[in-house]
Amino acid sequence: MIRDGPIFVRRRRIVGGVAIMVLMTAALAVWSVKAEGTRPADASTGLPTKGREALPPADQTALVRRERITGRLSPKSVAASSTGLVTAQNMMYTHTVSVFTPDGKLKDTVDDSVVLSQFGIAGHPGTSSGSPVEAAFTHDGKHVYVSNYSMYGKNFGPEGLDRCSPASAPDKSFLYRIDATTLKIDQVIPVGAVPKYVAVTPDDSRVLVTNWCSSTMSVIDTQTATPVETIWVGGAHPRGIAVTPDSRTAFVAVMGSQRIVKVDLVSKKVSTFSHTGNGPRTILISSDGTYLFVTNNTSGTVSKVDAATGVVLTTVSTGKQPRSMAISSDGLALYVVNYESSTVSKLRTADLKEIARAGTDHHPIGVAYEPTTGSVWVACYGGSIIVFNDSKLVTSQPDAGGRPRVN
Repeated sequence: MIRDGPIFVRRRRIVGGVAIMVLMTAALAVWSVKAEGTRPADASTGLPTKGREALPPADQTALVRRERITGRLSPKSVAASSTGLVTAQNMMYTHTVSVFTPDGKLKDTVDDSVVLSQFGIAGHPGTSSGSPVEAAFTHDGKHVYVSNYSMYGKNFGPEGLDRCSPASAPDKSFLYRIDATTLKIDQVIPVGAVPKYVAVTPDDSRVLVTNWCSSTMSVIDTQTATPVETIWVGGAHPRGIAVTPDSRTAFVAVMGSQRIVKVDLVSKKVSTFSHTGNGPRTILISSDGTYLFVTNNTSGTVSKVDAATGVVLTTVSTGKQPRSMAISSDGLALYVVNYESSTVSKLRTADLKEIARAGTDHHPIGVAYEPTTGSVWVACYGGSIIVFNDSKLVTSQPDAGGRPRVN
């Protein structure tokens, strides 16, 4: 058969054109998936679980106030998950945890009332209430653990009638676990007196809780939801916790001193590691485990510490009573709330240089970095949350009002 006639040529061109269109459509679909991250969305946030737009380096972005959230809030702390949920722990008499989506919308309110007998805890019939203090998400974002300052209900003593020492501490309290999908309390775990800071080890096998009035740290097995160790930290008022990437060592701020102690989570040995300043409160660790960052509440400073030797490398002043602290996802910036100055400081982790400072409402007490949007959430004791956008690059020239321009 001869195939060089005009009809055959025309048909061949048509078939070739169709094939090219099919290939182009397929390629476009593949590119679209890669570029826009069209993967299954996270059920709790509606955001894609993969392929989110990369944020610029956090030491080159502008801290710009986005919104002020109020309502039935008395936030002692805020915590952000890897998947985009933010929780505000409403201290003492509000008895709730407020749950927000990254855009600042209230998703739900978790009541802290529980029937302890349903969790296998005897001696407290009827309904008991907690008083949320601090929180920590598991690294997959599926659960959040919340400490309760004290409990209220049958056979619990009145809060505040004690000297906050191991010999005269108030009743022991409990740690709640909240399911991040159902937003229901699904575990209640006994800890010490006045539990404060909560940390989940990088391998998600343990939860660590510092007990302010017991001078101890509770170690909880996440698989069995039971305390496996209670470790005496060797000083009054333990607070912040940072855990090494291998999940074998914890550093604890002993706020009633100048000391950071090192806790071997395998041998349970406790040793003094560093002296950073008066009233060390919050500790963070760099993702590679090389450095610690510590707020010294009474000294009004922040310190950078060699995590191998305990040597204090740099100490800077930020404001009156720096308390909580958060770190950007890329590890390039710290965010420190200065309680009596009513400000938040942004520090460059490389040298602790302050690269931004912004006003907040009275008594900022908690701070969290929300990684899906590059936003910074500041909890203020007066009943508000101030949210800052920190996802846009700073340009070289300020605007007419002296504020940094952003791209």
